[in-house]
Amino acid sequence: MTFIANAPFLPLPELRKVQQNNWTQQRQHLSGSEFYRRHHPAAPFLFPLDLEDIAELPLTDKEMLRADQSVHPPFGSYLGFPSDRVVRLHRTSGTTGQAMNIALSSADALMQAHIAGRSQSAAGLEPGDIVVHCLNYQLWMGGLTDHLGLESTGALVVPYGSGGSELLIRTILDVGINAISCTPSYPARLEQIIAERFPELTPRELGLRKGFMGGEAGLDDPTFRQRLETVWGMQAMNSNYGVSDFLCNFAGQCTDQTDLHFLALDVALPELIDVNTSEPQPWRTGAEGELVLTNLSKECQSLVRFRTGDLVRLTNTDKCQCGRTAPRFRVISRTDEMIVVRGVNTYPSSVSAAVLSCPELNGEYRIRLTHKGPYDRLPLEVELKSSAYPSDNLLARLSHHIGQVLRLTVELELLTQGELPRTEGKTKRVIKEYLS
Repeated sequence: MTFIANAPFLPLPELRKVQQNNWTQQRQHLSGSEFYRRHHPAAPFLFPLDLEDIAELPLTDKEMLRADQSVHPPFGSYLGFPSDRVVRLHRTSGTTGQAMNIALSSADALMQAHIAGRSQSAAGLEPGDIVVHCLNYQLWMGGLTDHLGLESTGALVVPYGSGGSELLIRTILDVGINAISCTPSYPARLEQIIAERFPELTPRELGLRKGFMGGEAGLDDPTFRQRLETVWGMQAMNSNYGVSDFLCNFAGQCTDQTDLHFLALDVALPELIDVNTSEPQPWRTGAEGELVLTNLSKECQSLVRFRTGDLVRLTNTDKCQCGRTAPRFRVISRTDEMIVVRGVNTYPSSVSAAVLSCPELNGEYRIRLTHKGPYDRLPLEVELKSSAYPSDNLLARLSHHIGQVLRLTVELELLTQGELPRTEGKTKRVIKEYLS
């Protein structure tokens, strides 16, 4: 089982041969998985010889893995690898529930770093760049594993982590750092620190010309990207799409366009399924569905037809101007973040775009749900820019505009700049208060 160094540029027929060869070995490896032999609800699995028949197998989801790890700690019966040969443990962020333990072998760690490096390289990170990595190193894959992916590009990586934003600004200035790896919401936190403690500076004067981001929605919105360009002088790239249970980072934008390249076709098989029926959808331009993934080259915790919970649209399967043959897609939202208001489906990404379309708002927002649906209106908190002042007329005008964009009724609350919390990690936009 192996990855191919130039896989993102290979003709798709050649990649299919690589996939089949890797699957031939992987199915042998999977035959030793106690999870797929005994503990999966549909066990035992009979893995097909031909990868094209993979859709005949049942799906695997996160709840199954959670249940399995609780009964078979720490890695679950789907570890499928000798525990004394596991070399690294990570934990998921627990954004959607109980944190999970992630195991990597030496080969897995090498492969993950290489695949992650493909995403960062496509987004423009290269030798000569100095990039500060500002994701949490405490257990989370976004820390160490993403760091090693950044290093694999040949760039100089500064392992900063989260917190200590004032020291970070001083470090950027002292070292001459020109790039940052962080969540899309983190620059807003840095702007706040600059305004409070470095009033003589502007964000642009820090010299961060490249931004490599992921972990949150927002970067697909051109208004958000333009704001980062205007305020920071930064080309912000979505260079870090991954699913921790599967692969840490396997998709990112290239410098020629704004969709995500699926950069792991040699080691992973993607599918689309209908969110409601779970039926396979055709893999062609314009198709939408939940992204389902199968490992083709992984030693620890190999997964078959894993439901990611991400609703995506396949935007192009032709060769890109950058030379990559890797298909392109766009994440619409999480399937578990869909909010239904009087029969209209909406997602945080759509709300973000609507908020950013209002010149009086600074782009920060929060949706607070006090009870389970159904909902007759969307409860939405937004922040005004420092130059805007709240009034009944402004509230009515913004409520009408955002409601028109989203095609639903909005219960809007105007907040002054800085009222919503800024974080150094993932920013939670949807607060389900009824769960606390």
